[in-house]
Amino acid sequence: MPTAVITGGHSGIGYSCARHLALHYKWNLVLAGRSPDKMEKAADALRREAGVDVVTLALDTSSLASVRAAAAQCIAMLDNGELASLDALLCNAGGRFDGPVAYSADGYELTFASNCLGHFLLARLVADHMVPTGRIVFTTSGTHDPDTIDGKLVGAVVEPDGERLASTGKNGSKPLSAGKRYSTSKLCNILNACELHRRLRKSGSSMVAIAFDPGSVPETGFLRALPAPVQWFAKTALMSWLSRRVGVTMGSVGFSGASLARLAADPAYGNGSGKYFQSSDGKLIETRSSALSYDENRATKLWTQMEVLARLRPEETRLSA
Repeated sequence: MPTAVITGGHSGIGYSCARHLALHYKWNLVLAGRSPDKMEKAADALRREAGVDVVTLALDTSSLASVRAAAAQCIAMLDNGELASLDALLCNAGGRFDGPVAYSADGYELTFASNCLGHFLLARLVADHMVPTGRIVFTTSGTHDPDTIDGKLVGAVVEPDGERLASTGKNGSKPLSAGKRYSTSKLCNILNACELHRRLRKSGSSMVAIAFDPGSVPETGFLRALPAPVQWFAKTALMSWLSRRVGVTMGSVGFSGASLARLAADPAYGNGSGKYFQSSDGKLIETRSSALSYDENRATKLWTQMEVLARLRPEETRLSA
């Protein structure tokens, strides 16, 4: 059976996606994340309910060392037959980090490192070991588009300069707000998905690179750093109604997770490479991302910066067919 690796696959949208892949597509799963106990509990539930093989993989996307160790373990499982194949990599984990700016073990701003750089490195390390038609899906957000209400509410994006994003707040500079750090990290994910698509096609590869916006899903852990009353109100029917009234792109754990699974496994999305899909009020639609996300010069610059920030070795910078 096909296999998908899902970062953050033990909770929220990631778990919903994993469950849908297991029950509706009968895919085997690799749940990757930072919480071994929670991952094993989720894996046990999926094994019992769907009868598929589920393994867990320790992964902290904010740490380059952790990403490299996880990629090496995944490749080893393919080599020894523990995984029959790797058909999809779903770069789903991420979060918003409110409060004072924080940095990863590698010295990079935590939002950028967790949401973007770690997934960039993971995809680069395992892509050559996936099936020829494998799919890589980057979870992004409508907040990346400053021309929409989603982008206006959280914090308008700034220039997607990897070096500046990684070092914001250092050397006496004023750090970006948590909202701007979050929305810009999601813009970077779209730029990377589009750039990966272009490079795959230039190399003759049939692999698929997709950007996916699950919509606003308050019931996930996205708001966990905010005050409890704010978290409570965000999950109420009144807040949902107000959000729709002002034009917020609304998703849900169940539908957004199922949509991510469809992008990974449904044959209908086999030609979705280089495209942007959105879970919007119970519909999975192909739509346009922000104008800035189509800037190929910015995408190429960001890609080159991220290769340096991720400390890719010369032999790791190629993309083979």
